[in-house]
Amino acid sequence: MQFTEARPIEPVHEDGSPPVTHLRPAAVLVPVVAREEALTVLLTRRTDHLHHHPGQISFPGGRVEETDVSAVMTALRETEEEIGLDPDCVELLGELPEYRTGTGFRITPVVGLVHPPFDLRLDSFEVAEAFEVPLAHFLDPARHQKHRAEYQGKMREYYAMPYGGYFIWGATAGILISLYRFLGERE
Repeated sequence: MQFTEARPIEPVHEDGSPPVTHLRPAAVLVPVVAREEALTVLLTRRTDHLHHHPGQISFPGGRVEETDVSAVMTALRETEEEIGLDPDCVELLGELPEYRTGTGFRITPVVGLVHPPFDLRLDSFEVAEAFEVPLAHFLDPARHQKHRAEYQGKMREYYAMPYGGYFIWGATAGILISLYRFLGERE
């Protein structure tokens, strides 16, 4: 599995709405861990007291800061701040299409292959836990669920991919769907 640049695929929107220009730029690392037995995806569970997306399963990442020269820099900086993953352990593979959220973010997903061994140091203010899920789980279309919920007076659809006791949904599941679609096009 290797790719070097973003593909010209339409951005995925949580609710199917047209692009919005007043969204806050952000970037996340989609860390695919190269375990001997199989590839996994490293995810985090956000702490319950955070203002944005408390308790949700997410990729490490966050808002673009003025000093960040690229989405890659944002994703790597935020990942190191949140979970202590050394950027030297990450082999950058490319970017997936931008993902726009109904909560006001324009996210650039940066995919990186993470080479063990590595040590994580979780920022206990932001991250309650970090865990890995087999990549194969997300690449199985039988695991892709569509849900509907009302948000701010509008009915919205979103993806979910439960795993064990974790409910992986929203932007995280949407980005995983984007990865699934990208990899499916490469076969």
